[in-house]
Amino acid sequence: MASIRDIDEKLTELEGKIAEVTSGPENVELLSDLHGEYDRVAAEAVQLTAHDKVYLARNPKRPKVDDYVEALFEDFFIQRGDLLNKEDKSIYGGIGLFHGEPVTVIGHRKGKNLNQNLEYNFGMPEPEGYRKALRLMKQAEKFGRPIITFIDTPGAYPGLDAEAHGQSQAISRNLAEMSSLKVPVIAIVTGEGSSGGALALGVANSVYMLENAVYSVLSPEGFASILWKDSSRAAEACDLMKLTAQDLLKYGVIDGIISEPLGGMHHNPRFVYREIDEMLVRELKRMKSMSGSELAKDRYEKFRHIDELVLNAK
Repeated sequence: MASIRDIDEKLTELEGKIAEVTSGPENVELLSDLHGEYDRVAAEAVQLTAHDKVYLARNPKRPKVDDYVEALFEDFFIQRGDLLNKEDKSIYGGIGLFHGEPVTVIGHRKGKNLNQNLEYNFGMPEPEGYRKALRLMKQAEKFGRPIITFIDTPGAYPGLDAEAHGQSQAISRNLAEMSSLKVPVIAIVTGEGSSGGALALGVANSVYMLENAVYSVLSPEGFASILWKDSSRAAEACDLMKLTAQDLLKYGVIDGIISEPLGGMHHNPRFVYREIDEMLVRELKRMKSMSGSELAKDRYEKFRHIDELVLNAK
């Protein structure tokens, strides 16, 4: 069986060939053959391991938070800075319209190339980023705007400066403040959600994951290094960690899974954007009938008893 890397590369190659073929009667048979080959290769990605899903979650071609914003929201206004120290570009946030209603959107920001990765610190926020996120959340609460977060980070930045500037305090305050927000909060894990760096945007009334996203206490490499002193056993660690969307739905950690096309969402982002749009419409409609106190209580109870859900599912 081909590896997910080989499948992904072959699908990308076929997409390029299909794009090069002009439409017309003379190319009908060729296009049919290419699409047939594409479907055959994509079908090989039906049964994926946890390690395969980690590969897809980290795929650099996977859409980033600004792609989701462009696809789902209108009149987006970016907000910057934590009002204390500096602008952390690894957290992207602002206000936009979702089907005509104002919402606050916040997400981890990774780059699409090496220069952007360096500029956005590979999606690893410093304390200033989490303070900016909290500032936007409290502003949303003040004006009654729902909050939608997009989670995709290998974790909070572990550097000396980040620790000196209060990394742990910034994350813990986000956890505490998010638990009591009196507006709807919806979190979507779109790629990798690792450690407290992910959870600092994840205390939500509803938590969804894309089909090939992963959500865990730390990276598989970190897990393997701690447990076996051997990071090369990351694939083995993936199975033990129960980090896939399917595992976490079973254990009640998340509320739903958003489908992706075979081979990963980067092969057909519009399909996933439609799925996310439908989920957000449905969830916001459900939460609209709840008072601010009910929303805060619902969110608190959800995370207060999550350990019971996990134990009952075993």
